[in-house]
Amino acid sequence: MNKNELASVVSDKTGLTKADAAKAVDAVFDAITDALKQGDEVRLVGFGSFAVAAREAKQGRNPQTGATITIPASKQPKFKAGKGLKDALN
Repeated sequence: MNKNELASVVSDKTGLTKADAAKAVDAVFDAITDALKQGDEVRLVGFGSFAVAAREAKQGRNPQTGATITIPASKQPKFKAGKGLKDALN
C-alpha cells in the first residue's frame, strides 16, 4: 500500500474527500517526523512506538577498491510494534 492508497482507505472509512484524507495523512506523517526531529518519542497505544536511535561512527570498506573508509555517525528512525498490532497479525 502506498500513500495514495492509504489516503483512499482513510477517505472511505471516514467519509472525508480524498483530498482532505490525503491532507490528513500528510499531517500525521509530518507530525511524527517533527516530533522525531526534536528527539521525542511518538507512542500510538495499540499500534506502536517511533523513536530515534543514534548510530556511532564506524570503519567500513569500499567494495570497489577495498580501501578502509569511515562511516559517519547518524540518527536512524526506529519502529517497535505494539501489542495490539502484533495481536492483529497473529
